[in-house]
Amino acid sequence: MSITIRVAEKQDCPALLELIHELAIYEKLPEEVTVTLEEFADAGFGEKPVWKAFVAENEDKIIGFALYYTRYSTWKGCRLYLEDFIVTEEYRGKGVGKLLFETVMQEAKDKNYNGMSWQVLDWNEPAINFYKKYEASMESGWLNASFSKEQIKK
Repeated sequence: MSITIRVAEKQDCPALLELIHELAIYEKLPEEVTVTLEEFADAGFGEKPVWKAFVAENEDKIIGFALYYTRYSTWKGCRLYLEDFIVTEEYRGKGVGKLLFETVMQEAKDKNYNGMSWQVLDWNEPAINFYKKYEASMESGWLNASFSKEQIKK
């Protein structure tokens, strides 16, 4: 197995969206993925891109990705926010996630961010155990809040 980590390109968007759907199924929320391919590609590669990503490839097939953006914390300053991080099931446990995650950590270091943050579901023990290997801090007591596009319109 020969794994390559590289910066995502616009033509990768269909494969990334397939992995996003795989992640949503794993997280038991497939109906929550409502972004279109056009919206997704525009958000990453349009006039005002808001996200960047690294992809993991094996023999020219994308098998994982880590999508991130800059987040500003009034308490901590500029931080890298890891929005989604997935390796397709067939390649889990083979070091692909480690390569991707450490590439994102290096990006945070290279950009001199004041830290890096992400979310993990409290029932996702494989992911929690993965992050614990890096001695990640796990916060409790915060609840996620959001509005849908329809709620904002009201």
